[in-house]
Amino acid sequence: MSVSQQPEKTARESLSEALKAVSRVPTLLVACDYDGTLAPIVTDPSQAKPIHESVTALRSLASLPDTHSAVISGRALRDLAALSRLPAEVYLVGSHGSEFDVDFQDRLGEADRRTLEKMTNELYSIAARYNGVRVEVKPAGAALHTREASEDDAELAGTAVTEGPATWPGVQMTEGKAVLDLSVVSTHKGDALDHLRHQLGASAVLFVGDDVTDENAFASLHGPDVGIKVGNGDSKAEFRIGDPQDVAELLARVADLRARWLRGESTTQIERHSMIADGANHALITPDARMTWMCHPRPDSGAVFAHLLGGEPAGHFTVQPAAKGLPLGQRYRAGTMTVETRWPGLTVTDWMDSTPRRRGDLNATVVVRELSGSVPVEIEFAPRPEFGQIPVQLQPVGDGIMVLGGNEPLVLRSPGIEWTIDKEGEHYTARAAVDLSEREGPLVLELRCGVDDLQEWGTPVMVRRRTTEAAWRNWSDSLKVGRNEPDMVRRSALTLRALCHQPTGAILAAATTSLPEELGGVRNWDYRFCWIRDGALSAQALVDLGSLQEAEQFFDWTAGVLSRTGGKPERLAPLYDVEGYAPGPEAVIPTLPGYAGSRPVRVSNAANRQVQLDVFGPVAALVESVAHRRGHLTEFEQTIMRQMTEAVEKRWHEPDHGIWEERQAPRHHVYSKVMCWQTIDRAIKLSEQFGMEGEAHWPELRDAIASNVLDLGWNDRVGAYTAAYGSDDLDAASLWVGLSGLLAPDDDRYLKTVLATEAALRKGPTVYRYLKDDGLPGHEGGFTLCSAWLAEAFVQLGRRVDAEELFEQILATAGPTGLLSEEWDPIAEHGLGNHPQAYSHLGLIRVARLLES
Repeated sequence: MSVSQQPEKTARESLSEALKAVSRVPTLLVACDYDGTLAPIVTDPSQAKPIHESVTALRSLASLPDTHSAVISGRALRDLAALSRLPAEVYLVGSHGSEFDVDFQDRLGEADRRTLEKMTNELYSIAARYNGVRVEVKPAGAALHTREASEDDAELAGTAVTEGPATWPGVQMTEGKAVLDLSVVSTHKGDALDHLRHQLGASAVLFVGDDVTDENAFASLHGPDVGIKVGNGDSKAEFRIGDPQDVAELLARVADLRARWLRGESTTQIERHSMIADGANHALITPDARMTWMCHPRPDSGAVFAHLLGGEPAGHFTVQPAAKGLPLGQRYRAGTMTVETRWPGLTVTDWMDSTPRRRGDLNATVVVRELSGSVPVEIEFAPRPEFGQIPVQLQPVGDGIMVLGGNEPLVLRSPGIEWTIDKEGEHYTARAAVDLSEREGPLVLELRCGVDDLQEWGTPVMVRRRTTEAAWRNWSDSLKVGRNEPDMVRRSALTLRALCHQPTGAILAAATTSLPEELGGVRNWDYRFCWIRDGALSAQALVDLGSLQEAEQFFDWTAGVLSRTGGKPERLAPLYDVEGYAPGPEAVIPTLPGYAGSRPVRVSNAANRQVQLDVFGPVAALVESVAHRRGHLTEFEQTIMRQMTEAVEKRWHEPDHGIWEERQAPRHHVYSKVMCWQTIDRAIKLSEQFGMEGEAHWPELRDAIASNVLDLGWNDRVGAYTAAYGSDDLDAASLWVGLSGLLAPDDDRYLKTVLATEAALRKGPTVYRYLKDDGLPGHEGGFTLCSAWLAEAFVQLGRRVDAEELFEQILATAGPTGLLSEEWDPIAEHGLGNHPQAYSHLGLIRVARLLES
């Protein structure tokens, strides 16, 4: 591709940077002229055929999400369509923007049609006087072509037009290469481009053209738009290329850049990411030591690194050997949240320093990356605060780099490293090359968020690591993990512990947002919050392993939430942020393409506005588990049990949105009713076993709920308990009619429900939540927690071999370092959904413990 106007290398690099930037806008419109751009100029305009590669590129662009392609030509629309043979996905605009529809002429007024007829006749009269001059009739005008005429005849014919019909009222003339185009409609290509931009909601436009008539389009460009002139001549376009063959190459390049950006330029399977944590925050590391995800100052704050959802432009922190190559492997240091990634001659040890938070600096997030070995390494540091929405500068200062312009202090301590700072669009990236063989001891990179101090801290980094790791290891060593897959159970417990926000007691559902339940789909949700149900289930899994601390801290967090409802649990929302407040409105970040092109990227979660009446059941079960472990009930636990029974009494008969948060009208969900029953049942048992003051009518209420759900939840046509009263759709959550103890394991109705669920919802190693139309496009993977529930049901029914087999299949879906995502695709065999997911890990712990007996 030839590039001129500037020194060749500079011009080519500038164009390359511009194409890369425009290919990454949320909604892109690629538009171009036809003659001299898509098709070479020929003597006979009726033989102007588009270059095949250009047509292919335009088709490819039009097939991509949030991407549109168009051709804006001076030709009549019908002729443009017939000659170009472009696919229907490509928008065609004819007559310099006068024609967007083939029936345009029918919409001309009577006066315009009379002027058009008179003007066309006059052009035919002029053309008849000169050899090689011809007329092209269009729905809103006519063009006089002089390309085949002699120079003198072309000049005489042109003068006749400019001094004749071009001067008539209501006639507009556009002069192109060897053509004078007259129209009774006042428009030009710039108007057409603006019309398309607004109609399609384009964030930016890439326009390519060669003619004088394209200058109006170039003049209309602004902001992130890119204009490219084909050939010589003065132009308002910023860039220039040589000919239509260059156009074909350029369009193909843009299609490739756009596709790679939308679909993920270096997508790593979700389950292969490892998580480091400090008891309040998290970061994800790929198998080749690229930090692709980290938020600050809270886990639900804006991301500093969002490569996971947006590729390199969204921010990352990468360490790799200069020789590249595949790593030997990645693993956790036993009993800790420290991750080691190894290559021949290089080990990268990643961990989050918990000591600043323990000494009271709750706003600090400190990531340490230790590089040990004997080979040259390359380092890239590309912070992009607030998902890349805030441009920041990188300033080398003393022993590291300061990140300037963000809302929070951010520094990278890296003594002895010489950094090169490169500007990439609005952002900066720091790069360094270091030969570890020339150093004594490991190279330590210390990212300090919420801290502007680049000085060496009083406590050496190795001592801080030992202190941090000792806390994780001492806790994990205290657990009663049993003999059944102890390493996986311990890793699951550590993951749940890492999802606990220790400053507040909240327990997150997952560490990430918007990892898709279907690759390329829209089922992308933000799970960086505390669902009361999920938090209670996570805490109970840890109680079952012998740790009460998380449950007691969760109760403290819950107490704060309840205090803001006026002590009325019936007003509880399903989820809250880590501080116990309602999260902000759900929104999208259009500048991020999403994981593997899965858009939109969402922040916050609208499910907090739903009614989910099942939330009381898991909390009641947690209170019971804690009481049995501790031997008594606290005053708060007695209070919350009485409040929850009152809430159930008031609302159990209402429809709700259910555990799966369907964004449809509420229904009477079987699972929600069972959890209401479980709340009253556990309250009665706590009264009997621990002397909690109860109410005389609780047994009657428990029986009424049981009778209601067992009668109305059963579906004779399906032969099972279904998702909701009167519905035919199966739901794995309905297994809780037996898992809760409402039905005995030998009850025929429970057996039939398990069999129906297995037959309809299980596919290989995974079980789907449901398979009904939930109002969202696309589908999702199997839900790992549902697989665990089915395994539990197998144990209850005496199908131990089947339970063990399913448990082994669940284990096989874990990533190489033992982490589980929310869902599993049994066909493509990879993880889906947010990661790591608390549900999946607590399900693994529950099944492992059941299989101990």
